[in-house]
Amino acid sequence: MDIASLIGLIGTLGMIAGAMISSGGLGMFIDTPSMLIVIGGTFFAVMYRSTLPMFLGSFGTLVKVFMPGAKKHDELITRITELAGIARKDGMMALEGQEVPDKFFEKGLQMLVDGADESKLTEQLNREVKSMKARHEDMVGVFQAWVDLAPAMGMIGTLIGLVAMLGNMADPKAIGPAMAVALLTTLYGAMIANCIFMPIVTKLEGYSAHESLYREMVVMGLKYISRGESPRNITDQLIANLPPKIQAQLEEAA
Repeated sequence: MDIASLIGLIGTLGMIAGAMISSGGLGMFIDTPSMLIVIGGTFFAVMYRSTLPMFLGSFGTLVKVFMPGAKKHDELITRITELAGIARKDGMMALEGQEVPDKFFEKGLQMLVDGADESKLTEQLNREVKSMKARHEDMVGVFQAWVDLAPAMGMIGTLIGLVAMLGNMADPKAIGPAMAVALLTTLYGAMIANCIFMPIVTKLEGYSAHESLYREMVVMGLKYISRGESPRNITDQLIANLPPKIQAQLEEAA
């Protein structure tokens, strides 16, 4: 569970709700026509922009914002180093059935056991990494569409409200609801884009970069094992991808 995401979302919406309540109550900030324009309009505009499977899949991706399940790079390096030692001592066939953290690593390790050379191994695994990055970019694009379209729908709602207000200037009772639509649609659009979906986009981009580095390190580690390099040399090359603090911890453990 990513506590920062959960607390951040609740805190952001809580601060805004608190300001609304202290300004006279939530009731004046709730307007059905404005919600239809911004929330409903943005929902269908994002669907229009995406393919249906991608759009529906984005709702499942929301879980990853709060429960990313990010793999640890330091644990990966430790395991690769152990496998390198086994391969050097007992040969590649000794890697058969060895426990690894994930399916991607398992597939690459099995290719080594089956006798795949370094070129074939790296080509196949790098192709999968590239495919994963493309999928992540497509999914981030769906959430980026919410960021782009929600303020635009808010502006459309503002124009609708102004037209309705100017068209009913003779009726003082109609001016208030029309003005509410004009102002609240802008508010809803800004809140949806900046308080909800922009942080989601940033989080998903960060998780994608983390996963990409993890898989690239898997490819590097397996490539070094196939060359028969020493465990110590493999560790030194892999920890270069990590922050200095984690590098120091791994060096001490080694």
